[in-house]
Amino acid sequence: MSIYSFAGITPSGTEVPFKDYEGKVLLIANTASKCGLTPQYGELQKLYEQYGDQGLVVLGFPCNQFAGQEPGTSEEAEAFCQINYGVTFPVFAKVDVNGPEASLLFQYLKGQQPGDGESSDIQWNFTKFLVDRSGQVVARVEPKESPESMKGLIESVLN
Repeated sequence: MSIYSFAGITPSGTEVPFKDYEGKVLLIANTASKCGLTPQYGELQKLYEQYGDQGLVVLGFPCNQFAGQEPGTSEEAEAFCQINYGVTFPVFAKVDVNGPEASLLFQYLKGQQPGDGESSDIQWNFTKFLVDRSGQVVARVEPKESPESMKGLIESVLN
C-alpha cells in the first residue's frame, strides 16, 4: 500500500485520486482557520510557490477536531485560506484525523510516521507529513515546527 491508494474529496465533492500526484513530493497537513498556527497557511503557500516547479505539491485538509478551530463548512475553509493567505494549493473537504471517524488517509499517514509521543494521534492543527516521489511517507513534522523549517528536508526529498 502507498499514498496512491487513497483519494481526497474537494469541498465541492469531487474525488481526487492521489494516483494523480504520482512522481510528486507531497506535503500533507491538517489545517484550521481559527488557530494560533493559522499563519502557517502562508508559509505552506510560500513552499508551494518556491518548490512547485520542482515537483512539490502541498495538500491541505481542514479539521475541526482541535478546540473547534475549523467550525465552518469545507467551502468556507477553502475560501478563508485563499482570501487571507493567497493559497493556490489544493484544499480538500474537512476530515477527522483522530478517533473512530478518522479518514483512511490520516490513519495511513499516522501508521507510517507515528511521531514521538505515546500515541500516534495527531496532537494539533498543522501536523505535516512529507511523502516522497515513490509515495512513501518519509517524515512527520509536528505543529509547532514551521513549514519554513522543513526547507532542507523538502530539498533533500526533491533531489
